[in-house]
Amino acid sequence: MSGLQDFNEKKLGFGCMRLPVLDGNMEQIDDERFCEMIDSFLEQGFTYFDTAYPYHNQKSEGAVRRCLVERYPRERFYLADKMPLWLGKETADYAKIFNEQLERCGVDYFDFYLLHAMDKESFDETEAKGGYPFVKEMKAAGKIKHIGFSFHDTAEVLDEILTKHPEMEFVQLQINYYDWESESVQSRKCYEVAVKHAKPVIVMEPVKGGTLANLAPEAAAFLDEMNSKASYASFAIRYAASLENVFMVLSGMSDLEQLQDNTSYMKEFEPLAESEQEGIRKVVEALSKLPTIPCTKCRYCVDGCPKKIHIPGLFQAYNNVVQFGDNTVSRRSYAQAIKDHGLASECIGCGKCEKSCPQHLEIRELLKDVSKIFE
Repeated sequence: MSGLQDFNEKKLGFGCMRLPVLDGNMEQIDDERFCEMIDSFLEQGFTYFDTAYPYHNQKSEGAVRRCLVERYPRERFYLADKMPLWLGKETADYAKIFNEQLERCGVDYFDFYLLHAMDKESFDETEAKGGYPFVKEMKAAGKIKHIGFSFHDTAEVLDEILTKHPEMEFVQLQINYYDWESESVQSRKCYEVAVKHAKPVIVMEPVKGGTLANLAPEAAAFLDEMNSKASYASFAIRYAASLENVFMVLSGMSDLEQLQDNTSYMKEFEPLAESEQEGIRKVVEALSKLPTIPCTKCRYCVDGCPKKIHIPGLFQAYNNVVQFGDNTVSRRSYAQAIKDHGLASECIGCGKCEKSCPQHLEIRELLKDVSKIFE
């Protein structure tokens, strides 16, 4: 593979961010089920795996080593990993973290390596600490095949980064049909900047953290009308994959059923027809009328919370009420979210969560709304 223009693999990538776990413990990955999913994925001709330093409380990379790297020849798959920019306090930290990642994954090189969760602040810090020269050096040494970054900020900031660093070969963007015209996420605007700079795009959060796989009845009706047998997730993933400049769409799959659904329509991928695009526009219109919280469950807000509040879990419980009513399922969801974690009402308003939220949510105010419903 001399360049990304030659990268003609199937467009579905296995995101190792929401792997199957044992007893609900994010650090206890179910290797047996993960291996089963990997086997099915590879057998069907899919090859791309995406992990990162913080996924599953730093256990994802080790699971990738055990279940993928130690069981298949290195040339059988592509592996992407990411530099956790927030942990790089000084320039020397880049090499230390990178070498640790190679060891965790049990590989000599990464096919794709990203500067993780880039925004304006981390861009300036990475500039100052020499992060860009570091990844270029690792590429020259053969330890990285392709360098890029994942991004959570405005299109204007993205344009600045790609203008200053044309050596970046690709960019990973949050793109889904609900966020396409969002002013906070700016999916369309960021995509257009990538196109302007001729940078291929990897899509993350195509199903918006599972939100678009669990639609309210009034929104789901439009998709059912087009194809009652197709999963709601299939429309979301095909939407992202239909974009001309997209070469990979990541899906954080948690069980074999999800994987088999995704691979069934991505094995011989067909872009959305105009009638399907129109149906999705109607879904967006219906969803925009529902006051749900647009959390993607990335968990970046969880680690720094002094009260150990499981914010994504609380928001999911809240959204369940908005979409499906205050019922047993919604209450069970909230009970699971507060198990070994703080209550929504225990928020002390420090704001650490909001600083780390890629969606720029007003988490402190939203937790008050959650508390009113469940407490």
